[in-house]
Amino acid sequence: MDKLIYTAMTGAKHDMLRQDVLSHNLANATTPGYRGQTMAFRAVPLQNAGDTRVFTVESTPGANFAPGPIQSTGNPLDIAVNGPGWIAVEAAGGEAYTRNGGLAISAEGVVQTRDGRNVLSDGGPINVPPNHSISIERDGTVAATPNGAAVKSVVALGRIKLVNPPEANLVRGDDGLFRLKSGGTAEPDPAVGLASGAIEGSNINPVEALVSMIALARQFDLHMKMLQNAESNSRQASQLLNING
Repeated sequence: MDKLIYTAMTGAKHDMLRQDVLSHNLANATTPGYRGQTMAFRAVPLQNAGDTRVFTVESTPGANFAPGPIQSTGNPLDIAVNGPGWIAVEAAGGEAYTRNGGLAISAEGVVQTRDGRNVLSDGGPINVPPNHSISIERDGTVAATPNGAAVKSVVALGRIKLVNPPEANLVRGDDGLFRLKSGGTAEPDPAVGLASGAIEGSNINPVEALVSMIALARQFDLHMKMLQNAESNSRQASQLLNING
C-alpha cells in the first residue's frame, strides 16, 4: 500500500513534468537545427524511510542528436551542416554551438545568426566590408565580392569555425545552445562540411510528439485511478479493523 501511494503520486506528478518537455519539443518543431530533449523515468528511494517508499522521478538526461531534414532555400546566407558537426557562435560565457544555420549580416557588417549571435571563425567574428555580397563555401570559407564592380574580385574574410566534439561531451544550455561539459572550447574539425543555400530543420516529429502527449495523459489517468484504489482499500481496511475491534 505504502509503495503504491508514493509510486502513483510521484508518477502522476512527473507525467505532468514530462508533458512540459514534450510541449517544449513540439513548440520547436519548426525551429531550424533544434535537437529534441530526451526524457527518462527512474525510481528513487525516499530518504530516511527504509525501503518501503519509492519515488518515481522524471529527468531529461540529454538530447536527441538525430539529424533533421535539410531544406533548400536558395538564400546564400543559409547554411546547413552536412552530417555530424556544429557551428561555433559567440554566446554568454564564451563559445557555444548550434545547428541553426540561418545567418544574417548585422548593421555593423558582422556575420551573425538571426537571433543576433556572432558567428565565430578561427580568428573571431567575421566582418563584411560595406557594399559587398558574401558566399559561403563547403569548408566554411566566407568570401566577399563587391556589389556592382566591373571586375569581380573575391576576398576571403575568414572561415566559419566548424567543430565536431563527442556528443557525450555536450550539454544544452538554457538558451538552447550546446556547450562542452568541461567548459572549454572545441577544436575546429576540417572534416565537417556545409551545404550552402539550405537550412536544417528540427528533428522533432510533430505526430510522434502528439501521440506521446496523449499516451502520457492516459498514463496520468491510470496513476490517479491507482490512488483512488489505494484510498478505497485503506478505507475498507479501517472498517474491517473497527468491526474486529
